[in-house]
Amino acid sequence: MAYSFPLLLADDPPASPCLTSPAEAAEAALVAQLQSGSEAAFRTLVERYQDRIYRVVLSLLRSPEEAEDVAQEVFVEVYQTIGRFRGEAALSTWLYRLATSRALKNLRRARAKKRFAYFTSLLGFGNDVLHDAPNHAHPLALLEGQQQLRLLLDHIARLPAAQQVAFTLRHEQELSYEEIAAVLDTTVPAVESLLFRARKTLRHHLQPHFRHG
Repeated sequence: MAYSFPLLLADDPPASPCLTSPAEAAEAALVAQLQSGSEAAFRTLVERYQDRIYRVVLSLLRSPEEAEDVAQEVFVEVYQTIGRFRGEAALSTWLYRLATSRALKNLRRARAKKRFAYFTSLLGFGNDVLHDAPNHAHPLALLEGQQQLRLLLDHIARLPAAQQVAFTLRHEQELSYEEIAAVLDTTVPAVESLLFRARKTLRHHLQPHFRHG
């Protein structure tokens, strides 16, 4: 999905989830098979969700190698903890929740590592200073408008964590407000507020570039 700047910066009405009874029944059957230890069901789960989980993690981490590792960790965690899944949220919601939680944990760990390296370098503790990880190109950056897209992605990465996740799930994964609320374990009005503030921040930083770019 390519980002369209006017659409991203415009407020949009909440969308209704498009879950159907047959889909819910199929998901319940898959969960039952997973909980019974079916390897075939686990392969089905991975095939069905691996691309979506990888993309949402990549949108947050922006490193293909890290995103691949985290996505694998998510499915390992699912395999190990599926017995505790009680169906209080959709399976996809649970997966997104695990994925965003692990991705944000990685970001916090990376930032702490950089801060530690910075302070140890100031104090002169050795020459093995950690440097910033290379800024891997996001797949979307291969599309049209690379410079503006990079600028957008940089500012998305600077949003507070909850805003960043809400914005990514809405515009990268096209989840409904209700689905995002389930992932973040919050309310639809809270999601609307997160997206409103995210868009307001992005408008502030990006509109001058769109006018004069």
